[in-house]
Amino acid sequence: MTFQTLAIISIVALLGPLLAIPRRWNLPVTLGEILAGILVGHTGLRLVDSSDPSITLLANVGFALIMFVAGSHVPVRDAQIRSALGTGAVRALFTGVLAVALGIGAAVVFGSAHAPLYAVLMASSSAALVLPVIDSLRLRGNSVLQLTAQVAIADIVAIIALPLAIDPPNAGRAALGAGAVAAAAAVLYLTLSRLERNGARLRLHRLSEQRKFALELRIQLAVLFAMSALAVFGHVSIMLAGFSFGLVVAAIGEPRRLARQLFALADGLFGPLFFVWLGASLNLGDLLTHPQMILLGLALGGGALLAHAATRFLGQELPLGLLSAAQLGVPVAAATIGEQAHLLVPGEGAALLLGALVTIVLSSLAGGRAAKRQANISAAPPAAP
Repeated sequence: MTFQTLAIISIVALLGPLLAIPRRWNLPVTLGEILAGILVGHTGLRLVDSSDPSITLLANVGFALIMFVAGSHVPVRDAQIRSALGTGAVRALFTGVLAVALGIGAAVVFGSAHAPLYAVLMASSSAALVLPVIDSLRLRGNSVLQLTAQVAIADIVAIIALPLAIDPPNAGRAALGAGAVAAAAAVLYLTLSRLERNGARLRLHRLSEQRKFALELRIQLAVLFAMSALAVFGHVSIMLAGFSFGLVVAAIGEPRRLARQLFALADGLFGPLFFVWLGASLNLGDLLTHPQMILLGLALGGGALLAHAATRFLGQELPLGLLSAAQLGVPVAAATIGEQAHLLVPGEGAALLLGALVTIVLSSLAGGRAAKRQANISAAPPAAP
């Protein structure tokens, strides 16, 4: 890898913010970055070689950081969210049951052995996508709290289940690796909780801020890379390591200064690099060569929307149900793991991302609908006594 390659990646990654500027579209920044990677990668101009080990390593660092930030944004400390966990869990379970049936159906129709993978994808949600949409649209109320709990639960379960679903013959080995990562996260939580209670973390924070040492950032990165190394050793995705560590930090509480530093690293460099690398590694020509993969992508996206919209029968508003179907992290992880381990057939990785794109577009429209509905209710005159 050269500075020329880094310059190309940094420049084309600006397509992400450009597409995300119009608020009425509600498109995530990552979508434009993936499209930029497709433009300069294997499918397009071939300016970026996604097989370069140096780029792959930096992309994996970005992947770990992205999942860490996503985990740290799950509002596990919010008492109001905890009160909505029951309803959110029931809806997530209901969606999961429907997703299993739809996943099996998709696998039968397309002659695939990846029914567990399809089920996990259809059942998943993306807290990293849904929570910013809720904030930007200023959605409020008990139903939104229940939606937040549902999305968080679905996201956590899908991330844990993905390594087991994508490679069933090695599910036992992946389960042991996932258990090791979970145990490490539990030990880390107990250790950080103790340091928080005895004031050691606060003293470190003040020293770092006064002397400009960035100690917290250095320690967080060291822990993140150690967790990622454990995940690789245990034959599970670094996605699980990053997300687990993020949940630990969310449970303890993340200092604002550290959050800004991590934002600069993840969203300023390594995150865009990962998504451009991912787009560059996809060969969309396989979709044209294997048109059934286009249908598979549409089926996966449609199945996810159907499974989440069915929560209407459990009392959830239809726009909020469709909003909960937004997914990106899990399909991206599935495509990344599948391509690297050669577990997917040609075009299947692109089909997974096509399905995610379908959910993003429809859930964005649903979010706008939910915001208009909330505005109309707020503007309605009070009922006469």
